[in-house]
Amino acid sequence: MSSKIEQLTELLKRLNSGEEPARVREEARDFLATVGPEELSFAEQQLVDAGLAPEDLRNLCAAHIEVLGDRVSRMKASLPAGHVIHTMIQEHERILGFLDELETLNQTVQQEECAVSADFERLEGIAAHLLGAEPHHQREEQVLFAELEKRGLFGPPRVMRMEHEELRGRKHALQELAGAGKEMEFKEFKKKLDAVAKFLVLTLRDHIFKENNILYPAALQVIPEAEVWQRMKLACDGIGYCCFTPPR
Repeated sequence: MSSKIEQLTELLKRLNSGEEPARVREEARDFLATVGPEELSFAEQQLVDAGLAPEDLRNLCAAHIEVLGDRVSRMKASLPAGHVIHTMIQEHERILGFLDELETLNQTVQQEECAVSADFERLEGIAAHLLGAEPHHQREEQVLFAELEKRGLFGPPRVMRMEHEELRGRKHALQELAGAGKEMEFKEFKKKLDAVAKFLVLTLRDHIFKENNILYPAALQVIPEAEVWQRMKLACDGIGYCCFTPPR
């Protein structure tokens, strides 16, 4: 095991222990600032191969997020329109907009004393768009992640797939709540909406940040061949796009 992987393993143990969080996170930020996205991705994979549960990598990802600046705009600008990663970043921007709408709607509903029909209509629209992101996830899983796994990078795609599955369940729960909420006692509806909305907003924002700032940059380093990206683009075209995907 390399020195950096040993250090990552130790950091994970400490992040998951009862040690003073602020001190550990400060050390984690200092160390992770020296680790590039490709290096971190392979280190995470080796930790999973060594027996670490994929969900435990979330603590490491959270620490890594703190040392990342907004690199995604520069990465997007460096890619031609229609590139697989360029399109996925654009879709992320739209999904983040839907999450903003969900967060605002939930805040409004929590302050209301009785049901408002317009709220249910807005909720149905938001839920439909979040579920409408499924082609985005399918292109990631079947094309991008599959290519990374061919090249020996298994850990990060495994974590993202796990989160996709978890998020799918909550999106369906939001859709069901939008349809059944009118028949519920309003206090019960508010409680259920608050729980699922906060989970989706926090978890999906975090998921998108990790893909934008860790997984996508690693993919661009691991897959340098333009012809491979062209082949991947054709495979993505075969799967299809979201109703909100910008023109490519």
